[in-house]
Amino acid sequence: MSRISDLRDSATSLFERAVAQADPAAAVIRELDRAPLPKARGRTILIAIGKAAPAMMRAALTRVTGAHVALCVTHHENAADCPGATVMRAGHPVPDAAGEAAGRAVIDLLEQAGEDDRVIALISGGGSALVPAPAPGLTLEHKITLNRALLASGLDIVEMNLVRQQVSRLKGGGFARLAAPASVTGYLLSDVIGDDLRAIASGPTVAPIGTRSQAAETLRRAAVWDDLPAALRSHLSAPDAPTPPLQATNHLVGSNGQSLRAVAEAARQDFATRIVSEGLTGDVGDAARAIHDVARALPADAPATALLWGGETTVRLAGDGLGGRNQELALRLAALGKETPLNRTWVFLSGGTDGRDGPTEAAGGIVDNDSWSRMASAGDPAGLLANNDSNAALALSGDLLITGATGTNVADIQILLSVPR
Repeated sequence: MSRISDLRDSATSLFERAVAQADPAAAVIRELDRAPLPKARGRTILIAIGKAAPAMMRAALTRVTGAHVALCVTHHENAADCPGATVMRAGHPVPDAAGEAAGRAVIDLLEQAGEDDRVIALISGGGSALVPAPAPGLTLEHKITLNRALLASGLDIVEMNLVRQQVSRLKGGGFARLAAPASVTGYLLSDVIGDDLRAIASGPTVAPIGTRSQAAETLRRAAVWDDLPAALRSHLSAPDAPTPPLQATNHLVGSNGQSLRAVAEAARQDFATRIVSEGLTGDVGDAARAIHDVARALPADAPATALLWGGETTVRLAGDGLGGRNQELALRLAALGKETPLNRTWVFLSGGTDGRDGPTEAAGGIVDNDSWSRMASAGDPAGLLANNDSNAALALSGDLLITGATGTNVADIQILLSVPR
């Protein structure tokens, strides 16, 4: 397995194994048989929100009997059908008017719930943007402005969701409070490293991460507070409203760590395998250097080796190019591999398990020893990197990872395979 094409095929196959492990339908079926039933005169209200919503809903509907109603909210690019449920599609990662309509539909359904009903919440990554429900005094445009600022801020997902919860009627436990007095059971597919349930889709069925004042301080620290509309700053400067305790039970049904361990098990058939980190977070440039350093430390004559990471890095935008954190990470590895070559034949893949990295059709990138040279012969990869235009740079060398929407989302997987030259 010395040829780069073989390594690229192996890396892609291992990434597909990560996605398969996070199959949301199987996860929901495992758990839902133990869910509480509605009372004799009640009904089951199923609401699925997120990139994996159709798959989770289809599975749930096979386990529900009696009177029920089902609403599924996913992103525009997810064309999956969901017979038996109303399906609404909305914008991601930036909220849109379709998402606001979906948020209103979710609220309307929750407000109909009575004490004899049960509410099943099927929550997966991406849900935060898909159902914008502005807090009183705020508008969809306020939320769009805030979300764009957050995506460009360099804040991690927990920090971003701390802020999002404070400007929403559904996030930070709002979903569960609106459903009262009905019982709420949440089944959560985690796209958050460390699996903090409060941060998955901004925690609609979980107590909030923090307070308004903590959200404001987070925005000040990220140097975006002064650029926000006055209405947002006023809302986050007001005292926190008192909230009753949440009446919700939550279950984690899939995670990045589970997928990463499945990749390691598969990789061990052909490679000496090591999970380097289950928490690759922080600035994408720092992450690229850390990965490159680990790869450089391998002896030239080491056997075929697989190094694995799971996580979710952040990109601080300096330009107006098109890309995402996985594409930029792959591009930066290609640049480092050109600047300080590794003494082995290697391939590096970084991909989002949802199949969509940023506002692009790519899941990420897959680069190798020769990627930077291929880019340089067709264009200016250094200039594109400086403009955060990783999508265009990787397209030059044929190194975009294209999978299509996967129907799941457990953050990102990084795979570096190398063999002696």
